[in-house]
Amino acid sequence: MIFKNLRLILLLFLAFSITSCHHKKVYEDMGTLYKVGDQQEWAAINFNDQNWEDRLDLKGGEVFWSRTKIMIKESPQEFQCYGVYFFNASGEYEVYWDGVPIGRNGNPGKEKAIGPTGSMWRVYKIPFELTTEGEHLLALRKSLYYYPNHIYFHTLIQDYEYLLESPLLYTAFMHITAGAFLIAAIYFFFLFLGNKKEKPTLIFSISCFLFFALIIMEFIRTYVPIHYSQHHIRMEIIAYLTFFISILIPLYFSLQFKYAGLKPIFIIYLVFLLYIFYREHGSFDYTSKMMAITSWCFSFGIVIWGVYNKYKGAITILITMIICAIIFKLTYFDTSLFAGFSAILLGMFYILSVKAKEQRLAYENSLVQSTRLRLELLKKNIQPHFLMNSLTSLIDWVEESPKKGVFFIEALAREFDLFNQIESKTIIPVGLELELCRTHLEIMKYRKEINYVWEEEGINEKEQIPPATIHTLLENGITHCAPLSDNTIKFKLVFEEKGSHKSYTFLTFGKLRNTSKETKGGTGLKYVKARLEESYGSNWSFSSRSTSDGWENIINIYN
Repeated sequence: MIFKNLRLILLLFLAFSITSCHHKKVYEDMGTLYKVGDQQEWAAINFNDQNWEDRLDLKGGEVFWSRTKIMIKESPQEFQCYGVYFFNASGEYEVYWDGVPIGRNGNPGKEKAIGPTGSMWRVYKIPFELTTEGEHLLALRKSLYYYPNHIYFHTLIQDYEYLLESPLLYTAFMHITAGAFLIAAIYFFFLFLGNKKEKPTLIFSISCFLFFALIIMEFIRTYVPIHYSQHHIRMEIIAYLTFFISILIPLYFSLQFKYAGLKPIFIIYLVFLLYIFYREHGSFDYTSKMMAITSWCFSFGIVIWGVYNKYKGAITILITMIICAIIFKLTYFDTSLFAGFSAILLGMFYILSVKAKEQRLAYENSLVQSTRLRLELLKKNIQPHFLMNSLTSLIDWVEESPKKGVFFIEALAREFDLFNQIESKTIIPVGLELELCRTHLEIMKYRKEINYVWEEEGINEKEQIPPATIHTLLENGITHCAPLSDNTIKFKLVFEEKGSHKSYTFLTFGKLRNTSKETKGGTGLKYVKARLEESYGSNWSFSSRSTSDGWENIINIYN
């Protein structure tokens, strides 16, 4: 459901972005000239500015003027007015259209005395009678006390109501998008807290939150006046957010599409990204653009690797990356940045959904396997030949020695009782498992009249182990080994804790009945492996081999 909502928001965002970027242009900018000084007649449309320059070298704080000739291609319709939109415009200024004052932003020439006032984004209404088709003049009386080397400004002339409403609508939509990614960030963060081994989930959560913060910082200018002296703070934050997102996205793909030799390449990528970040640090938009392109290129390489190795979801992510490149070519950078990041984050979400589906299927299979293992455990307890042989031996002992026959019955009942305690559990204390083994040896002593010896070393009975694992190895030892010359078979269980893992070594001392045949693929060993996988996933290893003294089994459980 979250994925469908995010995908719908992205599609609407792209449609809104494309339509908003193709509004009909009604004017032509014919160039801007500058001059230091302060004379009111410089606002007049007929003033001769041939000796003015196209750039200035300011010290900071002095008043200067700019004159921009504007060619209106089409007069406004009836009941319509044009407006002029100043965006990313540094300085404080007064605005004149054909010599008529139409607006003011701050106090030009008085910035040091009065302090910062005004905003970098302002819209001014042009009188209807001054927007006839033909040549007009936009003049600014301006000062730059802060950052005097940023004398340039950007303007857009369009329908006045459109200039007022469009940024608000665009901002509202982008805040809806930001809210969706914030919800996703919180949701996946709590998912991570439930399973802290899932690092991709945490990375996706952080990426969503950073993207949410990036949208907020980009569009906060619409409703919070930002003076040009404070503009660098906002741009610094945007640059840092873009930097961290550019790290997390390829890191996420590298974890999902695993590549053994990726670590040194990723370090080189980080060094290159840092180089871009600090070298172009003052050119904020250019820095963000270069970091986004670098991140895309590195991520694209990882995704190609994933497609080559046939990872699930890799083809879908490849298509998403190609769409991002197309968006970058067709739209402005601001639009392509947010649309591209949105598409990539949705691709990241898609991979998580694929992984979640795999985990769900694995869980369902584990339930089936767990049920099967319980049935196997019951079969081990009530298998016909075990019962028939035990009952036959019991008859003999009752006839020959009723007292020992009673002990045999008690041992048999105790083993059944222990099986009944553990059959529904996936893990039990080692002490209970060993009690089951000792009881089984008592039964087998009566049945086979062999002296079975049990030894332990380093055992911690509070440790946990899957049920009937050692018991199964014990049965295998009894089945595949004959007694030594003194009619004895010895079993020894050794427990060791080795820092990174815990180790159980089960040794059988006896004569192998068939030295040419090993039992690695037997039903008993399959049961042991299935139990270990059910309880420990992939964090275990098991080995079984013959030795000169009998048989050796080693179970390693990793932390």
